[in-house]
Amino acid sequence: MSEVESVTNAKDAARSDNASFDPRILVFTCNWCSYAGADLAGTSRLQYPPNARIIRTMCSGRIEPVFVLEALRDGADGVIVTGCHPGDCHYVKGNFRAEKRFNFLKMALKQIGVEEDRVRLAWISAGEGEKFSLLIRDMTDKIRELGPNPFKSSNIKAT
Repeated sequence: MSEVESVTNAKDAARSDNASFDPRILVFTCNWCSYAGADLAGTSRLQYPPNARIIRTMCSGRIEPVFVLEALRDGADGVIVTGCHPGDCHYVKGNFRAEKRFNFLKMALKQIGVEEDRVRLAWISAGEGEKFSLLIRDMTDKIRELGPNPFKSSNIKAT
């Protein structure tokens, strides 16, 4: 059986288990805006699923596509990259760099057969706690529809 066939079989098996599936979502947040938005969601007691793990970075422009690919390989079912709104970046052009990298990432994911909906880019300001909460809920629902990530390194067998 080829690697592509084993991944396809893993995808089919994963989709059948969606009912009890609790997705693991990794969220990269910029220090200046989106992390503060996440913090506001918490301090405002806005409800969102506890399955999101936040990694605080200085800027969304720092997130390399390989970071997202490694997160998916290492077990994340979905990845969100968040940053300041365009024009509000603490580092002036960091979020524009993030957007360019994210567009490249989407093309790469398509090439290797990963569903594009497993990754998302969002702009969240420090005052948008509700938007952050909604983003996590929406992403969780979307990943539940897709099922577990069949590209985790444990699912791909060498032939």
